[in-house]
Amino acid sequence: MSERAAPFYCPYCGDEDLRPSEEGHGAWECGVCNRAFRLKFLGLLAQGLDRPDTGPDTGGDRT
Repeated sequence: MSERAAPFYCPYCGDEDLRPSEEGHGAWECGVCNRAFRLKFLGLLAQGLDRPDTGPDTGGDRT
């Protein structure tokens, strides 16, 4: 079984200086903005996202 993926950027300042927190699974700390945050996967959407600015994919050329 593989390890879970780590975040690449801080969601607050965008820096890459992240380290796992001692608070437990999914908790991370940013060394630049000094914030701590937790990531949690909620699940897959049943029907996906319905974006009004993009219609259904018709397989055509998008130029």
